Order: sequence, then C-alpha cells, then structure tokens
Amino acid sequence: MDRDIDRYRSVTRRALVLGAIKLGMVGVLGGRLYYLQITESDHYRVLADENRINVRLLAPSRGQIVDRFGVPLAVNNQNFRVVLVEEQVDDLEDTLDRLSRIVPLSDADRRRVLRDAERSRAFVPISVQDNLTWGQVARLDVRAPELPGLSIDVGELRHYPFGPATGHFVGYVGAVSESDLTGDPVLTLPGFRIGKSGMERQHEEALRGHAGTSQVEVNAVGRVIRELNRDEGTPGEDVQLTIDIGLQQYVQERLTSELSASAVVLDALTGEVFALASHPGFDPNLFTTGIDTASWRRLNDDPYAPLTNKAIAGQYPPGSTFKMLVALTALEEGISEGHSVYCPGFLSLGNHRFHCWRAGGHGWLDMVGAIAQSCDVFFYETSRRLGIDKIAAMANRFGLGLKTDLDMPGERSGLMPTRDWKLATMGTPWQPGETVVCAIGQGYVSATPLQLAVMTARMVNGGKAVVPHLTYRVGDAVWQDTGTPVGVAEHNLGVVIDGMTAVTTYGTASRFQIREPGMEMGGKTGTSQVRRISMAERAAGVIQQQDRPWRDRHHGLFVGFAPLHAPRYACCVVVEHGGSSAVAAPIAADILLETQRRNPARPLISAGTVAPRPTREG
Repeated sequence: MDRDIDRYRSVTRRALVLGAIKLGMVGVLGGRLYYLQITESDHYRVLADENRINVRLLAPSRGQIVDRFGVPLAVNNQNFRVVLVEEQVDDLEDTLDRLSRIVPLSDADRRRVLRDAERSRAFVPISVQDNLTWGQVARLDVRAPELPGLSIDVGELRHYPFGPATGHFVGYVGAVSESDLTGDPVLTLPGFRIGKSGMERQHEEALRGHAGTSQVEVNAVGRVIRELNRDEGTPGEDVQLTIDIGLQQYVQERLTSELSASAVVLDALTGEVFALASHPGFDPNLFTTGIDTASWRRLNDDPYAPLTNKAIAGQYPPGSTFKMLVALTALEEGISEGHSVYCPGFLSLGNHRFHCWRAGGHGWLDMVGAIAQSCDVFFYETSRRLGIDKIAAMANRFGLGLKTDLDMPGERSGLMPTRDWKLATMGTPWQPGETVVCAIGQGYVSATPLQLAVMTARMVNGGKAVVPHLTYRVGDAVWQDTGTPVGVAEHNLGVVIDGMTAVTTYGTASRFQIREPGMEMGGKTGTSQVRRISMAERAAGVIQQQDRPWRDRHHGLFVGFAPLHAPRYACCVVVEHGGSSAVAAPIAADILLETQRRNPARPLISAGTVAPRPTREG
C-alpha cells in the first residue's frame, strides 16, 4: 500500500514538472505570437504587401523634335507588336509557323523568340515582332482563336518623317548600351531607346522625360493578377530647332546632282542654322528597331560615306575661300587696299616655283581685284610680308582651326597651323614656302563647311562673332546667342566685302550671279587640290579634271552671302572631288535664292523664357 502511494506521488511530481514545462512553452509561444501579431503587425503587414504588390516602371513618351515652324521632324508613332505567352501555347514551333503566314518572320526572329522562351518564365510575355501594319493587326485579331498565346500589344516607335533629309542632324535613337547607363532606372527597361546621334543625343535628357509606375498585384510565382494603381509619369519635352525643313529638303535635293557634297545656310546676324545638309544621306528610321547587318554593311562600305555628316565633320583645304582672311590680316597690319602686286603667273622662292591658277598671270592687281580674280601670286606675296602666325590668329577669330561650339555632337575642328604647331607636332621648323602654300588655303590648312559658313557670316555681319546653333527652344525655354565683336575695323571688313561683291559682279563667279533684282549675292570661289601637280606633269600637260579618277579630282568650294546690300544669309557649299569651284557656285546661288524666297529669318515668337544657349554635349 505504501509502495503504491509512493509511486502515485512520483507520477504526480513528474506530471507537474512536465505540465510546468508545457505551460512555459505555451507561454513562450503565446508571447511570441503576441509580439509578431500585435507588436510587429505593421512591420510584417508592409512585408506581406511588398511580396504581393510589384511596382513596375513605365517608359515615358519621348518628346518631339520640330523645325522652326513647328513641322515635326521626329515623332512617336503607335507601334503594334505581337507578343507570345509560352504557357498558353501547346507547340511553340507550330505557333510560329502559323504566325509567319500572317506576319513575316526571319530565321533570326525565330531563333530570338526560342532563345527568349528558354530564358524567361513561361507566363512572361515575349515580343515576337514590332511595327505591324494595320492589316496584319486585323488579320491577327480575326484569327485569334486559332493562335492561342498570341496577343497584340500597343506601344510607341520613333519615326522620322523626312528620312535622309534630316538623318545627319536630327540623329536617331537606339538600344541602351552599358556605357549609356547613368543610374536612371528607366534605362534598364527592356527595349528602351535613347538618342545615339544628332539632336536626339544632344537633348536626350529633356526628350526622355521621367518614368511612370504601375502597381500590380502578383501571386506567389510572380504572375500578374490585377493592376492596382498607375502613374503615367512625365513625357519628354519638345525640342524646336532653327532648321527650316522646306529649305533643308531643297538643299539636300540640290546636292544630289553631285556624288558627294555638303552645304550650310546660316543667319549671319544670329548664327541660327537654317539648313545643314550632307549628301549622300541615310534614313534614320533604319536604326529605330535595330539596323540589319546587310544595311549596315552597305552604309559603312559606301565610298561616298553617307554616315558622315560632312557639313560639320568633313575637313577640306579651303582653297581660295581662305584668301579673304589673308586680305583682312594684311589690312589690319597696315597694308592698304590700294597695295598692288604684279602677277606674271608664278612666284619664285628659292629653287621652287609657285604657280598662279592662270598660267599667263593677271598683271597688276590691287586687293579688291585680287579677291575678285582670285590671284594666287598676290596672296603669295602678301603672306610673305605677314607670316603664318598673324594669318592664323585672324583665322581663329573668324572660326577656323577651332570648333565653333555648335550645339550638336560630332563637330571637327579643322586645322590652322602655326610655327609652334609644326615644331611641336613634327619636330621641324616652319619654312617660308609653307606660308605661301597656306595663303591660298592649301598645305596644312583644313576647315569644315560649317566653319567656312561661320567665317563668311562674321565678315558680312559687321564683325560679330556669332556662334552657330541648331536649338531654338526646349520646352518653354528659348535659346538666344549674343556674339561678341571679333575686333576688326569696319572699314577693313568693307574692303573684303567689296572684293566678294566683285567676285560675282565681274570676277570668277560672275556667270553664276543671282539675276533676280534685290536678291543678288556676293561670295568667293575656291578650288582645293587633293594632290600636288608635279613639274613633270606640267611639262607633259596637266590632265583635265574630268579625265581623272574621282578621288584625284580637286574639291570645289563656294562661300556666299545675300542679299548683296543688306547681308542676312551666309552659305557654304563644298563638292568633294567636284573638279573646281564651277560646280559649287551654281549650287550656292540656287540655295541662296531659295533661302531669300522662303525668308526663314522672319520673326517666329513674340515672347518666351530666355535661357543661355546650350553647351555642346558628348
């Protein structure tokens, strides 16, 4: 009996201990539940929502680019594309076969879709083909029951209505590369496009806008159940250019008479660029969705370089258009306009003979006559008195040898040599004969068509150092430019303008003068050699330009202004390997006549927020 009582007491003690342990565990568990569900409820509610709600970026609508009169140059077209959800497709290959009967699919398209299907979750939509026609969309919609897993998505696609006429300065958009990443999350969106060249690149941040967001509810595996909230973001700002697209089209078309050429038209008073043309051009629409290999190879291998914007990146010896700067330097250094030089057709210097373009010579010529007749010997002799450094300093003041600070990427600086430049670059001293050669725009001297147009504008506008610009307005801000004086006497500028007037009145371009009263032009012809003519060739008889291979022909140049008695428009035309200035001058005359008829310099705005002119990007 006592043994049973002891056993009972022992069991009771064990039960109490076990009960106490269990009670303690329940207490701990209850406390933990209270902590999680009551004390930390807000924290875990947020975590649960983050697992349930995804925030996705929405690409903003890109701003438009328009010309000075508001004509769209870069717009966003509605883009219909077909997308595929793999989990809704029984046989992916068979589905693509059926789709190809409505929407053409290349082998590369098929490989891309199959690759994306392998890498993506089965419920994630895959883009199959962009830029569908309305007819293709309609046929897909009608046959939707036969094509499970396929649907139409609507987005935006950049489009350039004027194609090759604007490709070089408007530029194009392309896929984001690793070097383009700046921390803006919108750049990581699949298929997002940014400006790659031209004004698309220059004003990328303004055109891009700011991304929107979409809050969507998803399940445990990430499938979208519904959209909870949507913010479309801020669309990009519109950019208005100084370009007159009607004039731009005319200039681009006029250049097609030559194999390779470029032209620039400026407002001589403000620096606004009305036309910036380079022929041949390219269609920027080829790059919008990614250019194919064959098209890229065709453009890249073209001997006439359609991808190069020759107006700002083509560097050519300026030829006789440079003589005006030599004349201006001479006037500023005290050599009078009445100073005369006798031209026998050549200049002997040491054991070298430097020829004038007119074999028999020009006889006695003063400064205006030398500009009008483009006498080489006059400028040979004059440059010897000046020296290369003084000529180079004047050339820099008028925009040669330096970038003009155009508000667009890709501009080249050309070259204006000096004694120090040659010593630092080549390690040899400057020679007197090199000054003579540079005086007629040959030798080391090179310039872009834009620089030559700027040089002309600064000469005819009273010596104001206008800076060329393509931007007119970004959003509500209007860009303005104020040019500072170049520091040249007004009388001396007048002498050079008299020479340019004589060029088209009785000089080397008189037969190309504009005949419409009140619209006459002044200017200067230029022919630049691409290879030196040896004494042996001269003795045997120089081969005519038209009989030479294209790449061995001289470049033809012309710089001009109009109207003659109240200069407003400055122009430069360069015809690569055109043979002589006789091919460039008539083109320039036609361009200046059309410019005056269109008169793009007429006022466009009466009010606006004025902002500093944009600096060059890239």
